[in-house]
Amino acid sequence: MSILPASELAAEAHVRVLIIGAGACGLVAGLAARGLGAEVMLLERDALPRGSTALSSGLIPAAGTRVQARQGIADSAAALAADILRKNHGRSDPDVTRAVAAASGGTIDWLMERHGLDLSVVEGFLYPGHATARMHGTPRRDGAELMDQLMAAGAAAGLDIVTQALATTLYADEAGRVAGVGLARPDGSRDAIGCDALVLACNGYGGAGDLLRAHIPQMAGALYSGHAGNQGDALRWGTALGAEARDLGAYQGHGSVAQPHGILVTWAVIMEGGIQVNLAGRRFSNEAAGYSEQAMPVLAQPGRVAFSIFGARQHAVAMQFEDFRQAEALGAIRRAESAAGLAALLGIDAAGLAATLDLYRRQPDGFGRDFSEAPDLGTPLYGVRVTGSLFHTQGGLSVDVSGRVRRADGTALPNLFAAGGAARGLSGPEVGGYLSGNGLLSAVVLGRIAGEAAARGSQG
Repeated sequence: MSILPASELAAEAHVRVLIIGAGACGLVAGLAARGLGAEVMLLERDALPRGSTALSSGLIPAAGTRVQARQGIADSAAALAADILRKNHGRSDPDVTRAVAAASGGTIDWLMERHGLDLSVVEGFLYPGHATARMHGTPRRDGAELMDQLMAAGAAAGLDIVTQALATTLYADEAGRVAGVGLARPDGSRDAIGCDALVLACNGYGGAGDLLRAHIPQMAGALYSGHAGNQGDALRWGTALGAEARDLGAYQGHGSVAQPHGILVTWAVIMEGGIQVNLAGRRFSNEAAGYSEQAMPVLAQPGRVAFSIFGARQHAVAMQFEDFRQAEALGAIRRAESAAGLAALLGIDAAGLAATLDLYRRQPDGFGRDFSEAPDLGTPLYGVRVTGSLFHTQGGLSVDVSGRVRRADGTALPNLFAAGGAARGLSGPEVGGYLSGNGLLSAVVLGRIAGEAAARGSQG
């Protein structure tokens, strides 16, 4: 990845708004810019746009949506912003946090009513840190399905998506104004596209070993569940142009990826009363603190594995998620009529598991978890072997409330925008600041904000 002088650009074409990355962030930014009449082109390195979104559950937190109202859920942008800032202890950019929360409800309404997305609110349990039900997802609760719907919306809107186009070079002048992008094709050919504004929607650096070792060394050797193309291009380009980068040690982890299957097991089984134990059959943490921060305690266990244990009620709630159904179909979810039977299936200490279940729900809990309202696990019992994983990074380029990339002194680069994993996230500087859905909230809502700002800024 490099930056060359704008004077060396020999562009094959020119568009008002150029977007690098055609995951959820890039597609939403493109829809937003196209909606304001801008000529838009998206550059996607893969043959089929999927990105990290397709590897997720595809759930977008948003407040004050019409679908929430139809489902009888009271919520507000102020409440969402308060939950985000409470989780990260007020360490994300407060102005950007509140701007994204304020735009979240309208963005979901716009995607549903203008672009035909089929979204509803997940009910039956609350994700960690959220005061009410506000996670919006497609019918299968699946990121690949969300990407399919966004791609259909892009086709209907006439978005120009160039696939198998790896952006390699930015052309910029001495003031940091980007004049265009150079790209490489699989056959070795190269092209260049000029632009009036550039949106970086190419996620973070979860797939870049050098950046992980520098900024998140504790996760450098962990299972990576994000897209391999997340190589830190946005971070490298932006900082080379003089942009500020913030919160580079922040990330979204997950303490519940089926092992060795590599499939996400929804945290609903834990939030509804399930527990995690190690090979000795013993609990080792407060599982309800959050799935992101649970990655490290799981990785600290013998063999870097743990076992999620839950009952029939939790199993029924989890069955609404496509990933969970896939895990069960592959045999990752084990079922038994007794603790001893489940321990034998999972290969964990039977006496330890029996003792742990005997202590279940007793107060006070030794790890600070409140089980007072959790339903009994009962029988049958279910279990799954899991490991901790890195899903995506949360640090990135500093942006203002319009998604415009900023320098350390607060001034903005002339025509460069970032959103999603390319931008500084909403989680503050540490893993514990991640609130469920922060990644797609930034990708979708800040993506729309940045796309519209890029279109407006490129006029005239």
